[in-house]
Amino acid sequence: MTRLIVWRHGNTDWNASGRVQGQTDVSLNDLGRDQARAAAQLLAAFHPDAIFASDLRRAADTAAALAALTGLSVHTDARLRERHFGPWQGLRLTEAADQYPDEYARWRAGDPDPGAGIETLDDLGKRLGVAFQEAADTVVGGTVVVATHAGGARQGIGQLLGWEPAVLRTIDSLRNCHWTELWHDELRGWRLRAHNIGPRDDAESA
Repeated sequence: MTRLIVWRHGNTDWNASGRVQGQTDVSLNDLGRDQARAAAQLLAAFHPDAIFASDLRRAADTAAALAALTGLSVHTDARLRERHFGPWQGLRLTEAADQYPDEYARWRAGDPDPGAGIETLDDLGKRLGVAFQEAADTVVGGTVVVATHAGGARQGIGQLLGWEPAVLRTIDSLRNCHWTELWHDELRGWRLRAHNIGPRDDAESA
């Protein structure tokens, strides 16, 4: 049995202010660093065999907190980045709604391709799904932790599980420094074990 832990990064100032991050390289704030250390204490108990992370600092630095406890290296992979939000990146959601009202309405309704240069959900899911699978394949029968982003995590997990977009929309996004646990074996394939697990004192904003 292979265990895959898909872990969202800690809080950033852009999370706290409702600003669209996408693939902008935003650092963790003090809360995010505290969240990463608290979550790392819990994840270390899984005795991971490998750690992977998005190359964006907020995910790579989150993963580094676990690497410091386990002695493992962090393998960065650009495919684990968040969804690209085109010209929305850097805007507050209220600003995106004002400047791109039609595309914003489609995005809020779950349109997988809302326009405005935003990466499609299909492309996002395939990108993350392949990266998750390849990470898991490095330690078949072991435990792999992957630090990534909320939107990318959900779509990549859906890709592995074979879930339709309508089903995925019923699943809450990961909160900061929370994770999803997936198991895989040759008989049953991928299956969901747990979702949105994390430190009990998490105080995420936005």
